[in-house]
Amino acid sequence: MTASTRPGTRSARPQVTRPSWWRAYWAMLLLLLALIALPFVLGLLEGATVGDVLANEAGRSKFMQGLLIEVFLLGLYALSYDLILGVTGLLSFGHAMFFAVGAYTTGILLKSAGWPFGVTVVAVIVAGVLQALLFGVVLLRVSGITFALVTLGLASVFEILIKSREFADFTGADVGLQGIPKPDFLNPSAERLRLYFIILAVTVLVYLFYRRFVNSPPGRVCIAIRENEDRARMLGYNTFRFKLLALIIAGITAAVAGMFYAIYNPIVSPEVTGLGYTVDALLIILIGGMGTLSGALIGAGVFRLLDFYLLKWFGENAAFLLGAIYVALVIFVPYGIVGTWQRRSVAWRRAWRARSGKQ
Repeated sequence: MTASTRPGTRSARPQVTRPSWWRAYWAMLLLLLALIALPFVLGLLEGATVGDVLANEAGRSKFMQGLLIEVFLLGLYALSYDLILGVTGLLSFGHAMFFAVGAYTTGILLKSAGWPFGVTVVAVIVAGVLQALLFGVVLLRVSGITFALVTLGLASVFEILIKSREFADFTGADVGLQGIPKPDFLNPSAERLRLYFIILAVTVLVYLFYRRFVNSPPGRVCIAIRENEDRARMLGYNTFRFKLLALIIAGITAAVAGMFYAIYNPIVSPEVTGLGYTVDALLIILIGGMGTLSGALIGAGVFRLLDFYLLKWFGENAAFLLGAIYVALVIFVPYGIVGTWQRRSVAWRRAWRARSGKQ
């Protein structure tokens, strides 16, 4: 009997220790603290007091709150797309439909039906689930690029209905849905700071939930489906159920993002129903890193802030510069910002350990 197999002796194999909570989330925690302090710091730099910021006085602080709210909403939307594409491997060209359903459901129920906000939230969640079930019906019959084309067809039908004259009284047709009554406690003009913190909290909670889901057994099956669905099915997993579960979670998330979009913006534009809005989500997760989750949030920040500041500084030339930057990112950061960092940091750690061992 060898020493490694004797009772009471420790194996020579190194013990694997799980990283602590701080090691796993320290960057996110520091970023969260920075985002909480940012409105007050900007206000102080502008000469305003903390009371002025809390009272939602106009200024740079209030403007940046609005810009970051747009980043958070894009981050939520991109997270939902990363779950079905980056984690589960479902290519959908109709994902904007989830976002648009949430936005239009919120606007119609608040404006035309006069529903209270709490009931509207429940209705938006139900709408997201029903849409996921609609896409799930398609999943039973098609997959791959065929699934992508069918989802594009469903989203195109939805876009036509939104823009049709028959529903113009409810959707606003090509003009968009305007005059949506805002809940008093979430009014983007009078209570923007509160709305900022609520959407920030929702974004963080959704991200933590997604992280937990991906690391859970169902999430691991979703990753297995992305890598090799036939093998996952051969191992006895009902892959349809796991893909449908991912669709439901993503559908609810995108619909909630659309709900907050309708509350924050003065108009729900029909542009959010088109293919271009799905391409935006795809571009965001490509910038941040597909399948990384945190890359969706970072990509949303890069996408929106670049778009805003380049347009502000360079005007009509912003589109050319944006295209050049995106091409450079694809060339020099092929796995996205987070994905490339993760791969290179592993290589750096291995090189450092090898060098330390030689020394």
